[in-house]
Amino acid sequence: MQVDKITLKDIGLFDNEESIGLISHLNFCKSNGGKMQLDHFLSSPLSSISSIEQRQNAIAYFITNIHFVEALKITNGTTLVIEKFFDTGFKRIPTQISLPAAYWYQFISASDYSLLRYSLEHIILFYENLNKWVSVFESINDNPIIEALVQKIKKYTSHPSLANLPSSHKLENPQTVLTYCHFFLYHYKNNTLQLLEYYYELDAYYSMAMASKNYHFVFPRWLENDTPIFEVTAAIHPLVTNAVDNKLSLSHQSNLLFLTGANMAGKSTFIKTIGIVLYLAHIGIGVPAKKLELTLFDGLITNLTIADNIMKGESYFFNEVQRIKNTIEKIIDGKNYFVLIDELFKGTNIQDAMKCSTAVIEGLQNLRNSLFIISTHLYEISDGLKGFNNIQFSYFETAVQEKELIFHYQLKEGVSQDRLGYLILEREGVVNLLKNISKNKY
Repeated sequence: MQVDKITLKDIGLFDNEESIGLISHLNFCKSNGGKMQLDHFLSSPLSSISSIEQRQNAIAYFITNIHFVEALKITNGTTLVIEKFFDTGFKRIPTQISLPAAYWYQFISASDYSLLRYSLEHIILFYENLNKWVSVFESINDNPIIEALVQKIKKYTSHPSLANLPSSHKLENPQTVLTYCHFFLYHYKNNTLQLLEYYYELDAYYSMAMASKNYHFVFPRWLENDTPIFEVTAAIHPLVTNAVDNKLSLSHQSNLLFLTGANMAGKSTFIKTIGIVLYLAHIGIGVPAKKLELTLFDGLITNLTIADNIMKGESYFFNEVQRIKNTIEKIIDGKNYFVLIDELFKGTNIQDAMKCSTAVIEGLQNLRNSLFIISTHLYEISDGLKGFNNIQFSYFETAVQEKELIFHYQLKEGVSQDRLGYLILEREGVVNLLKNISKNKY
């Protein structure tokens, strides 16, 4: 599934100055390298159902063995020590070192020897724990991802020189220490560094499994269908505390949701929730919902956070138009897209906005190969759209009790008539401030 930088920003994948992103929320990695591999996985949606289901199954196996993987003693410190070991310019270790020569090396190069011994302890621990992981996961023979990872790790942990590795707690003999350090430094450096990369991949799968388990994600059911289908039950935003869940069903026959509601009623959060659900489904990690059935999508396109460009002299409205234009040019290729638009044409006057919004919605609804959610404050244009049987109308209701706003965040069928802007202005004391200015003017 294709996404661009704007979409990744809109759904909140990355951290920003104001809040953490999905990537940090899903990070349970034990190592920095694992975090980098996780970032790669999360930034790269998959493009086939088979590859998604393979990843889902691999994560499911990690979940099944989560306590075992969690107990592995490879830490970020372990990986950093190993990386540092191969970057340090130690005094040359002789190819064949006798016991007296080993004691002499220990004496005249005490600092080097101390670091060599300390590093070897971590290297041995690293190999010991990878072998433990292989011993548990090599019995899995119905998942290509795990099978490949097992074989890649076994390839480098099965060297004859590693068969009699001493325990990391029994490195008292300096001849043994220097012999194995010589082997790793001068004969097995690249192989060990490659094993680190495989461990980072393992660590990233562990992280996705932990996230799926801790946040109660569910794996979607994938449908082989030429036309798009998206049916989700009890979807929630994973970063919202005590989030209210909602459902949505879109298909070829009903491919556009016309969404209304007052400010702060929940429209933007709901749209982002659907974007996150769709995106995570195509990553293979599972989704924050109780149930999801969908087809594979070729792309996710969002129009949620438009800004003007002062340096280029481009207005907010101009950039809105350009984003819509770019979206249309992309989705007319006949492929299946999911398009999310929050508040069409906020950068122009209400009459222009109504005319432009109507034109865009009437045009987009003809593209039955794609699904759309479009939110707007312009409920007046809904009457002209009700003649299209493929457009759904839903809204978020807001109640008012003694000038206090009550948000239910529950999606309802129909069109919102709420107009609460002045009430919010009044509730926040702005109206009184303005009146006081009038009374106290000089």
